[in-house]
Amino acid sequence: MEKPPIRIVYIISRLSVGSPAMHAALLTQRFGPPGYESTLMCGEIEEDGGDMAYFAEAHHIKPVYVRGMAGSLNPFSNIMVIWRLYDLLRQIRPDVVHTHMAKAGFVGRVAAWLAGVPVIVHTFHGVAFSEQDNSISTRLFILLERITASISDTIITLTQSLRHELAETHGIARQARMTILPLGLDLESFTHITRKQGDFRKAWKIPADVPLIGIVGRLASIKNHDLFLRAAALVKAQVPNAHFVIVGDGETREDVEAQVNALNLRDSTTFTGWQRDLIPLYSDLDVLVNSSSSEGTPTPIIEALAAGCPVVATAVGGVPDMLDHGQLGMLALPGNPVSLADTILLALRNPPDGAHAREIILNRYSIDRLVRDLDSLYHGLLARKGRAQR
Repeated sequence: MEKPPIRIVYIISRLSVGSPAMHAALLTQRFGPPGYESTLMCGEIEEDGGDMAYFAEAHHIKPVYVRGMAGSLNPFSNIMVIWRLYDLLRQIRPDVVHTHMAKAGFVGRVAAWLAGVPVIVHTFHGVAFSEQDNSISTRLFILLERITASISDTIITLTQSLRHELAETHGIARQARMTILPLGLDLESFTHITRKQGDFRKAWKIPADVPLIGIVGRLASIKNHDLFLRAAALVKAQVPNAHFVIVGDGETREDVEAQVNALNLRDSTTFTGWQRDLIPLYSDLDVLVNSSSSEGTPTPIIEALAAGCPVVATAVGGVPDMLDHGQLGMLALPGNPVSLADTILLALRNPPDGAHAREIILNRYSIDRLVRDLDSLYHGLLARKGRAQR
């Protein structure tokens, strides 16, 4: 008798620009027939969030939108969202619920537990709280994470350092109850990039012979564009013809533009807004910079290295692990514009050979590798639960 497919529901807070949305959409696509049936549930995107629904649609995924999922952890709205999810899960009767991002991680796991879903998994893409923050809201958030960790069959972290932080710093769960699985992305298109094609520079009227330094991501305080621009001013003092490109949009756009003016960088800075195709950008960049205050596993770093583009990043969160502590990309001190500027200048003057980094990144972060790992994980967890045949 042929075994029925394993039913999976992936739940994510919203399909905003970033690796979690790409991650969830790709997994929903890859875990399909004949062995699996997968459904993607998410909240509606905010106006300034950068909608990646197009990415899901391009991979033939039609998300189920759940009202209230993308909002804050408001007690009343949480109850309503949990009820909506519970009702949907009772209809689908999945074998596995796999959640992503904080809000979906809480309401999705509670709803799955109430609906009697056999296996509950959550992926931490990063942490939304700081060990220095002892506010009531942060303590409540950590308490909720501990509660939902107790009803999870495993918690996936993208790096060893993130697992250690969650277990030892925040006490979310024991390390033995966590599984390290690096991010998985479809990187095939980035492997065929020809360096310095010039298409991006032509499109944005940037001279072909100037050093080009870029940053990609949502314009939000955690991405620390302030640090990027203060470092840019220092780089500009050493390399007068350097040009800077800011790709993305978000709530801090006005502040970032004001700082560009204040630092006298207006003629040297290009704002592109959101860009769906980043291949021309990575081809033409001399250095990609990540200046975040906190990070999990940032997609632009992976994509840039897969494209052979040098990377400079602040040593925060999971970034040192993913860059093999400076072997794959250059690390700068967090929050230090002098350190960041010096590291950018070093990358400009001594560009690394990207072939070695590209090979490692493709092996470590390919979607095929992640699918194999998760296939083994799902089957193992279901076997422990004695999954019944339908």
